[in-house]
Amino acid sequence: MKTRTLALWTFAALLLFPAAARADELQNISREFWQWRAANQPITSDDIPRIDRPADWAPEWTRSAVERRRREVSAFESRLERIDPSGMPSAWQVDRRLLRSAFARVRWELDVERGWERNPMFYVDQTAGAVFDALVRPPPFSKSRASQLARRIASIPGTIESARGNLVRAEGPLARLAVSRLGDIRERLTAAVRDVKPLLPPGSDSLDSPAERAVAALEGYREWLGNRLPSLRAQTAVGREAYLFYLRSVALLPYTPEEILAMGRQEWARAGAREALEEARSGGAPPLPIFSDQAAEISRVTREEAAARRFLEEKNLLTIPASTRRYRASALPAYLSALAPFGEHDDLASAGRPGEDAVRYIPPPGPSLGFFALSMARDPRPVLVHEGILGHSFQLAISWAHEDPVRRAYYDSSANEGVAFYAEEMMLDAGYFDDSPRTREIVATFLRLRALRVEADVRLALGDFSIDQAAEYLASVVPMDPATARQEAEGFASAPGQAISYEIGKLQILRFLADARRVQGNKFSLRAFHDSLWKNGNVPIALQRWELLGLRDEIDALDRAPERRR
Repeated sequence: MKTRTLALWTFAALLLFPAAARADELQNISREFWQWRAANQPITSDDIPRIDRPADWAPEWTRSAVERRRREVSAFESRLERIDPSGMPSAWQVDRRLLRSAFARVRWELDVERGWERNPMFYVDQTAGAVFDALVRPPPFSKSRASQLARRIASIPGTIESARGNLVRAEGPLARLAVSRLGDIRERLTAAVRDVKPLLPPGSDSLDSPAERAVAALEGYREWLGNRLPSLRAQTAVGREAYLFYLRSVALLPYTPEEILAMGRQEWARAGAREALEEARSGGAPPLPIFSDQAAEISRVTREEAAARRFLEEKNLLTIPASTRRYRASALPAYLSALAPFGEHDDLASAGRPGEDAVRYIPPPGPSLGFFALSMARDPRPVLVHEGILGHSFQLAISWAHEDPVRRAYYDSSANEGVAFYAEEMMLDAGYFDDSPRTREIVATFLRLRALRVEADVRLALGDFSIDQAAEYLASVVPMDPATARQEAEGFASAPGQAISYEIGKLQILRFLADARRVQGNKFSLRAFHDSLWKNGNVPIALQRWELLGLRDEIDALDRAPERRR
């Protein structure tokens, strides 16, 4: 009875709280949620949502763990909904919507997309991907890092046991993908352990026996999936209703799938026309040469990173504090190369490592490299702009220093990838690539690829494309090498909604920019607009536009859309 009375008084107090108390409570919920999220967020192969984990963390995907997460996120939702939002300023309202979006992402993972129940690749990420994630930060390896690595390797048999019990809705194409990805897992994991051991401090936990048990579990998982393939469902589509939940409740994109397809097709036409114009501008210039070795490519990245900083300041485009972490290149180490298929080959650092530079790992340059690595082996600047200075590395570093803790921790690819993709075309238009017409062509090809990703992502999610059809579409229309096209299509099928973020995020930014110039008139400053955009680069663009300009049309569209819950 006392507990019930206390709960009622707490509820009443929250409704009557003055603004300062409600602001404090929202920050309390945010702090506790992001601590919880660090212990419960699944591993993905994407580099944007990498986070600092608790020291004793290991993946846990038992049925009881899933049910516990459902109860705990429900508690966070209830606490947030008890705070009366009326009369609160727009910045607070934005933060409240960010938390609702973050909770919706958990619901997406557990109850809507349900990768833990239908996607065998999900468990490849929680096992081999978790080991890659532990290795991606550059040396040195402290005793703590060595222990974390050992713990993740040792957790693999338990995770695979959970997979066997959870995959009651496993889908055949994603199971075939997992079987293929684990085809040489013994050689890969054994090589990774062998090559990293000399870098671990004396007295570190032994990796050999846990690695052997992990390999046996992964090989058993591969065989188990292979035996079940004939009986598994053939489709991978999440369906229109689920996709709408992602768009409206998670990514906060006020569009239907059909509107997104139309936006992507329009941008594909524009990018194709731009590419044709850039080819004409090149005037038959010879192809860019490939760097002679990794040292030459690394040296070029260092020079270009400094040059890009100077360019942005000289053109008055964006403020680059001298203290901001650098983005550098490093040779891909053998222990990470062994696990190359299981993660993105960079370390963007983290909010908990503010003094560390971001690193892009590069393989030896050569003509057989995949699409993006080959572009870097000719000229690193297009990828440098997207991933490094100006793009992810810089944007995340700025956002992680935000004075509002809610905005430091929140992430969503539609904003992060939209900013990075916008940066590519902004630098192209500003003249950054004018010294190399062939590099301008590369950037134009990137523009076309990101537009084509929209078609592939949406049609995979709705069931209009199989993985094979999406891969063939990308390989023939971009065009790009078949291996990279296949990798892209597989990633889109495993993580619906992520691939649209580049193009749709950029288009939202362009509209935001045009509106800011119109609304602010003579007070408009492109540099100030960019500084605000990058600082809040973790925040969906619809919310940034509402907060900065007071324009509610996209917010109202989101509020009118029905939410989907199970």
